[in-house]
Amino acid sequence: MIGRITNEMTSQMVLSGIQSDLDQLDTSQEELSTGLSINEPSDNPAGEGLALQLNTTLSDLTTYSNNVNDGTGWANAATSALSDMTSAVQTVQELVEEAANGTDTQSDMSAAADEVDQLIDQIKSDADTQYNGQYIFSGAATTTEPYQAGSDDTYAGDTGSVTREIAPGSSVTVNVNLSSVLGNGQTTSGSSAGDGLLLNTLRNIADDMQAGNSSALSGTDLTDLQSNLNSLVALSTSVGGTTDRLQMASTRIESLQNTTTDTLSNTEDADMAATETQFSSEQAAFEAALQSGADIVQESLMNFLGSSS
Repeated sequence: MIGRITNEMTSQMVLSGIQSDLDQLDTSQEELSTGLSINEPSDNPAGEGLALQLNTTLSDLTTYSNNVNDGTGWANAATSALSDMTSAVQTVQELVEEAANGTDTQSDMSAAADEVDQLIDQIKSDADTQYNGQYIFSGAATTTEPYQAGSDDTYAGDTGSVTREIAPGSSVTVNVNLSSVLGNGQTTSGSSAGDGLLLNTLRNIADDMQAGNSSALSGTDLTDLQSNLNSLVALSTSVGGTTDRLQMASTRIESLQNTTTDTLSNTEDADMAATETQFSSEQAAFEAALQSGADIVQESLMNFLGSSS
């Protein structure tokens, strides 16, 4: 049995319809305001879950990108320092070759020795290069100055690695072991004994120049210097390889960021043109519902007054 539709029931249905239209209008207005189609999880639970995953991925990619940029800074600083050291060693090589020919006076040899000492200080200064407040050639002891100024050539850092994570489970070592090339100088100042590495060789060269020992300069000194120079060049090549790997990582990360950002946009961004059209339609429907509701309520009121008279 169908009951009688009362004026109260009519009013409730009208108000319910108006409220429904208003809710749809509010939703479209919020999408226009935020530019997002998902403003709360209930709008699209599946889409919200995907958006959370994509935002997490973007956050991780940003971290990897920052690590790559930092590692690239380390590598660039190392490249510059090693290039300066190589130029200094090549200058010493020219001085040795000139002094070894036996035509230089002792005064010339002593002047060359003084220049070698200055170049040693320059090399040690380059070895103390910092990036972002950290010594890049001190191993993992990045707050320790690896080589102090003066005649003491002892390496003060360690042989630890400095790494940067550039992808899930993938890290790259951004530092190099410069002490394996420079060494610790002479065992005793003024004595040729030592580790045979670059600083030891350079000290020996300066001593032999001061002593006018051209035979040592043309023999052991020149041979050792060439060997040390080769090691220095190999170290520079290693840094170049690190730079290439970081560049490839940067390109890959940038591509992933673009792809992930596009996917996130497709997931949560509103179609503004479609939303504007929908908003206009909903606004017109809401206004029509208000007018219809007013007419219905007015008619119901008139019927009520008529029945009461």
